[in-house]
Amino acid sequence: MDDTLIHRGGCHCGRVRFEAEGPRHLEVLDCNCSICCKTGFLHWIVPRSRFRLLSGEADMVCYQFGTGVARHYFCGHCGIKSYYVPRSNPDGIDINVRCLDEDPQRSITIEAFDGRDWDKAGATLAHLSTE
Repeated sequence: MDDTLIHRGGCHCGRVRFEAEGPRHLEVLDCNCSICCKTGFLHWIVPRSRFRLLSGEADMVCYQFGTGVARHYFCGHCGIKSYYVPRSNPDGIDINVRCLDEDPQRSITIEAFDGRDWDKAGATLAHLSTE
């Protein structure tokens, strides 16, 4: 059995659709920083080469704060942030696992991530966007 899948997902209204290649079993992070707690974002960081935006590019709105490195993309119609370019991995894409379509072939493990202590924890993510 092949150990990889094409994971598909998108925003609530369906204008934004994407796919990403990755393992059947996803190891994702539940960050406790202020923006992730308020949005309920579950993080799966992938190399940019494994992410494809299928539709909705013109519908996206970008929000930046703090250092301005992270680019938080939201659907301008329904407001859902299904992916963004993370500060920790500006060469990758961080996908909100909660925005993936249901897939019985996929399994998920959720690990806590201490985003409130960014200076200590941020560097531990660098490897996630490499091939």
